[in-house]
Amino acid sequence: MSSKPASERASERLRGALSKCPLIAILRGLTPETAIDVGTVLVDAGFAVLEVPMNSPRPLESIRRLATRFPTCVVGAGTVLTIEDVDAIAEAGGGLIVTPHADLEIVRHAKARGLACVPGVATPTEAFGCLRAGADALKLFPGEMLGPPVVKSIRAVLPKESMLVPVGGVSEENMAAFWAAGASAFGIGSSLYQPGRSAEDVGLRAQRLVARIKQLSAGTARHKST
Repeated sequence: MSSKPASERASERLRGALSKCPLIAILRGLTPETAIDVGTVLVDAGFAVLEVPMNSPRPLESIRRLATRFPTCVVGAGTVLTIEDVDAIAEAGGGLIVTPHADLEIVRHAKARGLACVPGVATPTEAFGCLRAGADALKLFPGEMLGPPVVKSIRAVLPKESMLVPVGGVSEENMAAFWAAGASAFGIGSSLYQPGRSAEDVGLRAQRLVARIKQLSAGTARHKST
């Protein structure tokens, strides 16, 4: 058994998953009854991080089922608003806390519970505050409003190892601009999953998104090697 603190192991696990596939599946509206079917097509496509927002139907049960069925993935919750939510997610087997806002109390509590935490930020002040509180990555939200120029500006002042993850309005069409500006990964919501969308449809969308991010990653690698 590792001698590292649980919070450090959680951080390494998240980084490892996003290194494998820098996409977070945001499954808002997912139900426990469809969780495994949807999770299966996502994992088959290459996704390694699955997020069930807390304003979904019975989110803790979906998290429990996904975490049990896909133990090699990082499974957790989004739209986390209270420390009580953090405790409930941890008890359900979740390993990831994602917030829409820069709540330092939630960040500290998540880390104290041994979970990875990705808080929402929109400014350098929020970003540095969350990093000092122990955030494992930063969710730039809302991505469509802030845009690639803000990614570039915040990336310029962040520590090099910090992970910046645009969320909100990210799709195949605009990923390249965000990636070029310095995004580390993406949270993908409605362009991937919506309630009522078939698992087959979600799987095809997932495959296209994974192919696109692989294309962008390969381009970055080639650029660095020249």
